[in-house]
Amino acid sequence: MIYDFHTHTSLSDGLLSPLELIRRALAKGYKAIALTDHVAIGYLERIIKETSADCALAREHWDILAIPGVELTHIPPQAIHQIAKRAKELGAWLVVVHGESFTEPVEKGTNKAALGCPDVDILAHPGLLTLEQARTAAANGIFLEISARKGHSLANGNIAQLAKVAGAKLLLNSDAHDETELLSPDLASAIARGAGLGKEGIDEMLKINVHKLLERLPLPRQR
Repeated sequence: MIYDFHTHTSLSDGLLSPLELIRRALAKGYKAIALTDHVAIGYLERIIKETSADCALAREHWDILAIPGVELTHIPPQAIHQIAKRAKELGAWLVVVHGESFTEPVEKGTNKAALGCPDVDILAHPGLLTLEQARTAAANGIFLEISARKGHSLANGNIAQLAKVAGAKLLLNSDAHDETELLSPDLASAIARGAGLGKEGIDEMLKINVHKLLERLPLPRQR
């Protein structure tokens, strides 16, 4: 089963509507998908409202856990705490922060600010992560992302190595912007091996850590 906690729709820079992305993920064998469109403060409420409505519709009719979330992107580090907290108050189940990938001009200090925020769940593609930052992620229960996305994935080996030393938890996400970038079991396994993970590390990332994240989400009661 495939679990993916970082994707984008036409509400930001993705190609598909939220509902269509969910449907296509279901057709590819996904068990859960989080819609985490890029946000700042100005349109935070609108994005969460629209995403939550389509996710609720999908959960009602299809056998997939559709998760409303956001990715805080290119935000001043000093504002991450405020905006992450507000996102949760507005109904986002999941808050991802766009980390310091060296393929984009993300402001220095973003990783540190995100890893110190209690309302952040995942630090996405954190680039040249430091051991100190990995230890902070472990201490605060924030997941570090192994990315399937071109460019961002160049630092996967560094992230996996430091996470192992620090005891931080990893998640593999697609960062998909269209159907062609969604994960498959074979692709997920190949990316994990490419990051230098062995069988035990792969099982932990793709199974154990997935359920650890799911346990913290405000999942609706089953009828």
